[in-house]
Amino acid sequence: MQEQVPVSSAALADLESEGALHEIADDLAYQRLAIVNAVYWGRPDAGQGEWTLIDAGVMGSTAFILDAVERRFGPAARPAAMILTHGHFDHVGALEELAHRWDVPIFAHPEESPFLNGSQPYPPPDPSVGGGLMSVLSRFYPRGPIDVSRWLRPLPPDGSVPAMPGWRWIHTPGHTRGHISLFRDLDRTLIAGDAFITTNQESAYAVAIQRTEIHGPPKYYTTDWQAAHESVERLAALDPDLAVTGHGRALLGPEMRLALHTLARDFDNLAVPEQGRYVGTAAH
Repeated sequence: MQEQVPVSSAALADLESEGALHEIADDLAYQRLAIVNAVYWGRPDAGQGEWTLIDAGVMGSTAFILDAVERRFGPAARPAAMILTHGHFDHVGALEELAHRWDVPIFAHPEESPFLNGSQPYPPPDPSVGGGLMSVLSRFYPRGPIDVSRWLRPLPPDGSVPAMPGWRWIHTPGHTRGHISLFRDLDRTLIAGDAFITTNQESAYAVAIQRTEIHGPPKYYTTDWQAAHESVERLAALDPDLAVTGHGRALLGPEMRLALHTLARDFDNLAVPEQGRYVGTAAH
């Protein structure tokens, strides 16, 4: 089974720049925080309440995020809001600390609410899929829930994204039932979360070197493969020109689009494990 779609020349960040802010548009940057990316929307020096954080890294990321915020937006600059693509541990590690510090709304899909309001943990991971160290270790990853109910708000049903004019949110379930991606039609910019990713997240080596390949969502934490396939098809149909994902480097241009369409077309062979806890039976 082939498990990746190589992309050789479309990456927008250097391997040596882990932890740095990578500016990929006039108003968009991302920061690699260990194994995951946080995304910053807003122009440099935007100041208080004029920018948005998308996802919040792994536990221990708070200082790195605050440093990036100060450098990009100014000292003590608070966002207008925080947006979550989903609530897995590696996307909410600094969320509670930042919520207490900034006291701003946190927007997520209503289907993610149980994992963010303290009422329900995520389904168990599947360490049997993927064949790499990250998969093997997944049995030890926190499943939550966390409780940020004081700040938690549902995303508007009309598809608009609070505090991000010109963007719309798209329900892209599969990796989690309330997973979302963000898209800006004006320049076809996509923030995909973990609906698809650009590194082999199951392999600790690939995560370390960030080899650029388009993959389906991380296998060990994906609980509905049919929905995940439909979500990748939905995103490929947008023909994005620029994509930043939850894991791996941002990608640009026709080579990225071709790889994404290939993934959508051949998803069952390229992304779905041959067997596993959730293959053929989605979590409920």
